[in-house]
Amino acid sequence: MSEFVQIGALIEKDNGLAAYGDISNSNGVIYALLENGRSNDLFSEKQFGEFGEAAILTLVIDAKQKNQVLEDLAKSLGLNEKDQGFVFEETALLKCS
Repeated sequence: MSEFVQIGALIEKDNGLAAYGDISNSNGVIYALLENGRSNDLFSEKQFGEFGEAAILTLVIDAKQKNQVLEDLAKSLGLNEKDQGFVFEETALLKCS
């Protein structure tokens, strides 16, 4: 089993900023990165004509903490109550020296 797992989320920008603040210092999170962009097909709010502001949240986490981090992220984003975007888990990461 690998030591680390990558989790990603594509979400609305405001939700991404809030989730980054909530989750980046959580137990098991090794690295957190938030990037901003625009999406023309995922979100209903369109600030730029056909496009809405989006955030891409990338987390590298301790594999042992994966389930808890996923639950915390889903709770922070409100994914259980409404369509806010999506979260995905990548394959295990290998540490290179």
